[in-house]
Amino acid sequence: MTELFAWTDGACSGNPGPGGWGVLLRAMNGAEIVKERELKGGEADTTNNRMELMAAIAALETLARPAELTITTDSAYVKNGVTQWMFGWKKKGWRTADNKPVKNIDLWQRLEAAQARHTVTWKWIKGHAGHAENERADELARAGMTPFKPEKAAAERGA
Repeated sequence: MTELFAWTDGACSGNPGPGGWGVLLRAMNGAEIVKERELKGGEADTTNNRMELMAAIAALETLARPAELTITTDSAYVKNGVTQWMFGWKKKGWRTADNKPVKNIDLWQRLEAAQARHTVTWKWIKGHAGHAENERADELARAGMTPFKPEKAAAERGA
């Protein structure tokens, strides 16, 4: 039976600043890789948390039909937000426990909608700890950020 996995990561140069997100999607049949796909993107002025959320959203939105998958992230913010906090935020009108508006509400709502058509198991791993798939997601996130970094823009202008 084929299983679907996604490893996601976000990166930011400055917080806020130019940022990127990356996703490694993999279909596995036991230990055999059946198919693999890499996604990346970025924004000129963003935060690390927004890029972490965008990676998870991209992983879910890229799937053409409903799927059962495991998403592994090194972001406790994303994992805890989805598995622990989101239900309470919604119940309180997208407000936190201390009655403040949820930060990044646009992306949390987009993630909720993207997740709704899938069956997702969320896992957290420590980042930059030698986990090959997480390291690849990090490389993709950094590559997604590159077009938005000031030194890249200056080089393209010939400065």
